[in-house]
Amino acid sequence: MNAQIQLIKTAQGHMAVCQDTPTDIDPAWFSVDFWRAKNAVVGSSKGRYTTWFVAFEHSHWVLRHYWRGGLMEKFSKDAYVYTGLENTRAMSELRLLDILYREDFAVPKPIAANIVRDGLFYRADIIIERVEGAEDLVAKLGKGVMSTEQWQALGATIAQFHQRGVYHADLNAKNILFQPAQTEPLTPERFYLIDFDRGELKTPSPQWQQSNLDRLLRSFNKEQGKLPNLAFTADNWSSLMQGYQAAMQNA
Repeated sequence: MNAQIQLIKTAQGHMAVCQDTPTDIDPAWFSVDFWRAKNAVVGSSKGRYTTWFVAFEHSHWVLRHYWRGGLMEKFSKDAYVYTGLENTRAMSELRLLDILYREDFAVPKPIAANIVRDGLFYRADIIIERVEGAEDLVAKLGKGVMSTEQWQALGATIAQFHQRGVYHADLNAKNILFQPAQTEPLTPERFYLIDFDRGELKTPSPQWQQSNLDRLLRSFNKEQGKLPNLAFTADNWSSLMQGYQAAMQNA
């Protein structure tokens, strides 16, 4: 599986490049200023920090920098201790996405990552393909309800990841996208999981799987506290769990 990712040594570290990525990719591509100079920045998503959407040929990419959180943020906003290329946050996420994408899981297509060394530390960025026409569940549920069948389909989607042993470190309502049915190419509606930073493949276990689900439920309740009209109810969660349990039992 590792052969699908090419490592390219740079003046300051390494780029990791997935299949089908343009061969002329350069470390400059991981800077939003590069895309601004081309008038190719087409949007952004603002959380604690900004994620950028850029236009490349006939698709849109997502450019994300790795920022620290928690107590360590007070010491450095984006520098991590370097213990080897394969241990970097960007490399780990890119490899996981590459495996899942090629196995046809509902994840964004990975493009490349850039790891910049600075003595004992590193900084990193990742580029993935934007899921066309999709919106996160907070945005979707802020505008209206999902059907029972859609909630069950979401539960079944999460179950597929859990059966594969995919641990998502931050499974929340904003890290789930809903993509409506597409006409070109013709595809059915689909739920995607995004942001696999600190995610990993683990031996399937009811303990961490339930912890994942508990985190998601807390997320829905938290978002509803901030947005009272969010279309989420206890019945919706029951439908999600019905879909999840049915998929787990039929595996």
